[in-house]
Amino acid sequence: MSQRVVTKAKAGSAPAAPTHARAPLDERAAPRENPHAALARTLPSDLAVLLGEIDRLEAELKAERARVQELQATADIDPLTGVFNRRGFDRELKRSLAYVERYWTRAALMYVDLDCFKPVNDRHGHAAGDAVLQAIGGMLTRSVRASDTVARLGGDEFAVLLVGAHLVAARRKAQALAQLIAGTSFATGAGTVGLGISFGLAPYSGDESNDALIGRADMAMYSQKRRHAAARAAHR
Repeated sequence: MSQRVVTKAKAGSAPAAPTHARAPLDERAAPRENPHAALARTLPSDLAVLLGEIDRLEAELKAERARVQELQATADIDPLTGVFNRRGFDRELKRSLAYVERYWTRAALMYVDLDCFKPVNDRHGHAAGDAVLQAIGGMLTRSVRASDTVARLGGDEFAVLLVGAHLVAARRKAQALAQLIAGTSFATGAGTVGLGISFGLAPYSGDESNDALIGRADMAMYSQKRRHAAARAAHR
């Protein structure tokens, strides 16, 4: 006869934990992952991609800004002579005259036109004329200070703004340039040529527009050019 053994629980002890049955295999699959946890895990790599894209766009923007600045600078320079063109000269003239007014200094504008330049093109070709214009641009630039401004206004006409110069000093500079150019033989692919210049001077009077100052210097230049033409005609 089998004996039943009854085990009494000790007083105050907790009842035994119930035994759970093992779940079927398909129910024991890993539970679906929290979508926020998945996002948190992938964020670092996604962020790295985003930062890389930002760096690329910033580099492209920097390069584009540099290109725009280069184009703007190029737009103000005469491609043949390397000095300012009319657009660049207008900007520099306005800036320089503002400086003159602010610091109560002086300035004089010299308007230069090449004498007998048309025969250079007619006899020797436009390439020879271009070589002469390049040489003139270089001579003017080397003959003035860094604070002065040289420009080719168009054709064979140049302008030089002499900052801090009164009319007497500007006239001496213009006469020295005229002697220098008249004594130079310009080498071209078709041989050497010589020419002179006519110049007109206009001191800045204050509270004057760019066009007004250039117009006064231009009129003074044409007055001298007519005298030069009359002198040449008298020697024929």
